[in-house]
Amino acid sequence: MLLLLLLLAPLFLCPHGAGGAQTPNATSEGCQIIHPPWEGGIRYRGLTRDQVKAINFLPVDYEIEYVCRGEREVVGPKVRKCLANGSWTDMDTPSRCERRAVYIGALFPMSGGWPGGQACQPAVEMALEDVNSRRDILPDYELKLIHHDSKCDPGQATKYLYELLYNDPIKIILMPGCSSVSTLVAEAARMWNLIVLSYGSSSPALSNRQRFPTFFRTHPSATLHNPTRVKLFEKWGWKKIATIQQTTEVFTSTLDDLEERVKEAGIEITFRQSFFSDPAVPVKNLKRQDARIIVGLFYETEARKVFCEVYKERLFGKKYVWFLIGWYADNWFKIYDPSINCTVDEMTEAVEGHITTEIVMLNPANTRSISNMTSQEFVEKLTKRLKRHPEETGGFQEAPLAYDAIWALALALNKTSGGGGRSGVRLEDFNYNNQTITDQIYRAMNSSSFEGVSGHVVFDASGSRMAWTLIEQLQGGSYKKIGYYDSTKDDLSWSKTDKWIGGSPPADQTLVIKTFRFLSQKLFISVSVLSSLGIVLAVVCLSFNIYNSHVRYIQNSQPNLNNLTAVGCSLALAAVFPLGLDGYHIGRNQFPFVCQARLWLLGLGFSLGYGSMFTKIWWVHTVFTKKEEKKEWRKTLEPWKLYATVGLLVGMDVLTLAIWQIVDPLHRTIETFAKEEPKEDIDVSILPQLEHCSSRKMNTWLGIFYGYKGLLLLLGIFLAYETKSVSTEKINDHRAVGMAIYNVAVLCLITAPVTMILSSQQDAAFAFASLAIVFSSYITLVVLFVPKMRRLITRGEWQSEAQDTMKTGSSTNNNEEEKSRLLEKENRELEKIIAEKEERVSELRHQLQSRQQLRSRRHPPTPPDPSGGLPRGPPEPPDRLSCDGSRVHLLYK
Repeated sequence: MLLLLLLLAPLFLCPHGAGGAQTPNATSEGCQIIHPPWEGGIRYRGLTRDQVKAINFLPVDYEIEYVCRGEREVVGPKVRKCLANGSWTDMDTPSRCERRAVYIGALFPMSGGWPGGQACQPAVEMALEDVNSRRDILPDYELKLIHHDSKCDPGQATKYLYELLYNDPIKIILMPGCSSVSTLVAEAARMWNLIVLSYGSSSPALSNRQRFPTFFRTHPSATLHNPTRVKLFEKWGWKKIATIQQTTEVFTSTLDDLEERVKEAGIEITFRQSFFSDPAVPVKNLKRQDARIIVGLFYETEARKVFCEVYKERLFGKKYVWFLIGWYADNWFKIYDPSINCTVDEMTEAVEGHITTEIVMLNPANTRSISNMTSQEFVEKLTKRLKRHPEETGGFQEAPLAYDAIWALALALNKTSGGGGRSGVRLEDFNYNNQTITDQIYRAMNSSSFEGVSGHVVFDASGSRMAWTLIEQLQGGSYKKIGYYDSTKDDLSWSKTDKWIGGSPPADQTLVIKTFRFLSQKLFISVSVLSSLGIVLAVVCLSFNIYNSHVRYIQNSQPNLNNLTAVGCSLALAAVFPLGLDGYHIGRNQFPFVCQARLWLLGLGFSLGYGSMFTKIWWVHTVFTKKEEKKEWRKTLEPWKLYATVGLLVGMDVLTLAIWQIVDPLHRTIETFAKEEPKEDIDVSILPQLEHCSSRKMNTWLGIFYGYKGLLLLLGIFLAYETKSVSTEKINDHRAVGMAIYNVAVLCLITAPVTMILSSQQDAAFAFASLAIVFSSYITLVVLFVPKMRRLITRGEWQSEAQDTMKTGSSTNNNEEEKSRLLEKENRELEKIIAEKEERVSELRHQLQSRQQLRSRRHPPTPPDPSGGLPRGPPEPPDRLSCDGSRVHLLYK
């Protein structure tokens, strides 16, 4: 060492040369000492620091080595050698100590469906400048950007993705933009142990941690709109909503998330529509389903198509509220679009009053972020860097998110490299097989929390940004802020500036007013009066029949059966009253009793009234349509058989009705009709309803009941027709009974099906049923009883049978029916005698002819008497017999 100092002693007397890249003065003794670069130094072999300070020149062939502080690296020649001419090697290339480069691979959509890269790329570059200028964040590293234009196309993005991965340098993170591109990149990045940080992806599908385990985004998920929507639904008391969406993954997954959230909140999505390119049919369906609160999920171009159809269907105004996405341009509905045929004024009218929910992408508070800029300062600085007006630059709204994404990455890498963590790692050691560094970056990103120009930046468990939501309403053609919502704290900040076309938020559905259709009271009163008069008439007839039961003419009409007919008519007429009772008169609890009263009164009234008449006509037919030899034993009518027949018919009805009431009782049912719009312009709808008496198996019971009643009516018509020419003293009014049967049968056979058809028209059904009952009862009572009253009044036949005999001397002479019967018997006997006489005359005539022939052979014919006398011989036999009354005459030619 002493020898080396002696050799270099002459050099120590020379002055120091310039450091770094400057060329020192050359001498034959050596090279001038070089000053070290900034943030670096020079390693002198074999010399201490103090020794270096004492010399000015280094000998020929002496080598120096550049070194840098920390994790910086030498850029330029790392080793220089002193040449014989007194200069150092490669002095034309400076040596610098620079921070190590950490490369970011980015895909910016400069065109395509969402050209967000137009503003997001300048924002990222601005963030890199701000981060790299900081001494407290990544002091030994410099973030550098390698980017490509993905055109928001997954196919184009695939090409550039593999260029980024397979070409040097190694990228420590990937930054895609569009949701479709982010889906591709995030799914592939896991294979290269790469973190993916997106600034413009909102698809809820990207929140799937199992599918995208290393994905983060500063752009909140589209599902972040849903808590805000649900909060607004609850604020305005809406329980029913409808949705219409464009068929893309981002909107489908957003709507699925909304459906789960509204279900938890007790809100129902009543109608869900989707479309690919033409929204005409879905919009018509929304109108038809009476949708009022509608959430629309579609891109801006489709939004214009939707609201053109909304205008045509008049699905706007004070009755409707539309919820849209807030990322559209402020004048999106005024932009010319050749795909629609609506004017700007029509579009402006259709969109008025709609609500938008928009992620807060720019901090509304005038506070300084981690970059020491306020949000307004950021906007001003970014605007200067843009080549076009902000409103014409794609992604201008999302630019704060891209800016904060670089800061989130820088802070996470700073924490990973030791700037804020316990154990730092060398970022330059990262490669695509080093999962340890990836895990540390992931944990650092997951715990990010700082104030950015877009607001507070924090990620949830799925890697999505948590942010505030801005709520705006279109008022007078421009958007007005009406509130903010912080879903992390469930805090709704309301400005109370919302305005509604109708003065207040509309109802979530048409207010349905249920109204019952009640029977016309005028009709009910009118028919009730007729029924009451009919009951009075039935009581009068019954009293008349009972009072005159001793009169022979009344006795021969089977008065007890007529009494049952009058009672049956009274019951049937009484059924009109419960038939007209409905909710206007009685409560819900009384309705089943009214239903049973209708059934029992009509059933028993028919059985007694019609059954007694049917019994009469059946007996007449049985007696007088049999052969003569089988009729003698039926001449005496036994009344108990008639009563037994009526009792059988009544018993069948009682048994059927009892089983019906026990097994399947009648109860109150409601028939609902189509909604009716009121004449006034109010947001209500009338829902008409009608009360009915029904049971679970109503049709089965009616089939049984009407089945055998119908057969009984048809049989009654047949028997009445067969016996129309029969006369009998035992039932002297059977022809009147036949007429009554015709009347009852025709009215019942017509009314029963008509009332079933008109069951939904309460007035018509009641009118048909009640008037059929009234008319059939009136006609029956008049036909059966009025002739008897008239006969007794006009002829004075009020005496009993004994009195009638004493007055006339013979009861038979006053009985026309008995006379007729005797005359018929006498005529039959005379017919037999005449037949026997005619047979005898034929025999005598034959004998006479035989004798004349025999006489003519023995004796020639005698010439006529010139005197003109009668021919000789026996008289000719009679030609015929004639019956006149009870006498027989022989007539001769």
